[in-house]
Amino acid sequence: MQTISTDKNTWMTQKGEPLTFPASRAIEPVVLADEQAVGLAMFNELTAVADSKDGDINIVLLGGRGAQALHKHLGELAKGSSIDALLSRLNVFTQDALAPMRMENSLSFVRDFERLLGADFFAKIKSFTPMNTESGDILQAMDQYLEKMNALGGLDIFFLGHGPEAEGASHLAYIKPGSDAGLHDIAGIIPISESILEHHITKFKAGGTAVNGEDETECRNAKYILTLGPAAILSAKKIVQSVVDADTAPAKKVTYNNVLNATLSDDSDELAAQLNTNPGLWVRLHHNVVSYVLPDVMAQA
Repeated sequence: MQTISTDKNTWMTQKGEPLTFPASRAIEPVVLADEQAVGLAMFNELTAVADSKDGDINIVLLGGRGAQALHKHLGELAKGSSIDALLSRLNVFTQDALAPMRMENSLSFVRDFERLLGADFFAKIKSFTPMNTESGDILQAMDQYLEKMNALGGLDIFFLGHGPEAEGASHLAYIKPGSDAGLHDIAGIIPISESILEHHITKFKAGGTAVNGEDETECRNAKYILTLGPAAILSAKKIVQSVVDADTAPAKKVTYNNVLNATLSDDSDELAAQLNTNPGLWVRLHHNVVSYVLPDVMAQA
């Protein structure tokens, strides 16, 4: 078993044929009026996939502000029966988590999903597979998580956000600048910083989560971020990105536009360096991306 370092990133490599970088593409953002419109557009992307195929629909949920409107909409519809047929086909995965931490901790992403999506949603979907943050063997737990995703045939939609980083860079899932995530890396276990933990706790409290002292102490003792990697993102059939919170995270006005406007190198070594410096650029290598944003995201700070 590979040892997890407390000061270095541990990346889990996708097995199979050697990969080469796909051609880069431009992204034409779809600007919508408000978060509700973005949530409805994301829902329409989901129903379009359902209409285009038979059988299961495999998706990765997005945490944070970017998908809250979608989750609230799904939660309200799940209380009735109008989308029961759709929900019964959904295999739902999470894209990142803090570990080690009890799954029942109020500061876990799973608890936030339950709060927004509601009990009816989880009772009606086909399956829900979060990253197991309380396992005594995190690597083995991540292997099992990835095996299930692969056994189901891969992802139909990867709902993705955009996180600002220093010097105009950005992260996707929790692929952060300088983390050395490569083209073949499907998931990672990344040492966590105190500043990230502080941001995480503050965000959850501001979002209305009731946090007790025991849960907060456990969260502050988390050592790792578990995240899906570039190979998982690029292998999804479609990326649906949403960037809606430039009001509370104004740096996104710069970092998102940097992703749109960057010139990506044709040299593989130079491109790898660009992606390591600014992981938000990985979306430019996907063949099927729609990016929903609010007007203030497009207004340069």
